[in-house]
Amino acid sequence: MRAQDLLPDQLDSREFNGAVVRKGTVGAFLANARVFLDPAASAADRQEAEVHMTEAIAALDALGVFTLFEIRDPALRAFVAQRR
Repeated sequence: MRAQDLLPDQLDSREFNGAVVRKGTVGAFLANARVFLDPAASAADRQEAEVHMTEAIAALDALGVFTLFEIRDPALRAFVAQRR
């Protein structure tokens, strides 16, 4: 299966297991996780990253991300676990 089989170019989102998932959700979560884990990130940037990650957790759950993959960083793993 290819990415376009799940979400063709002309679509920006699709429902998976009851949750609407937008293109870029996984990539955005990863970008925000990098900010969350960056000790040089400002408190404001980290807080914004936390908000955006929290918004994405249901979509990532619907895709099965947390069923198939384990978050290696303990702080990020705890953050996600508290919000699932």
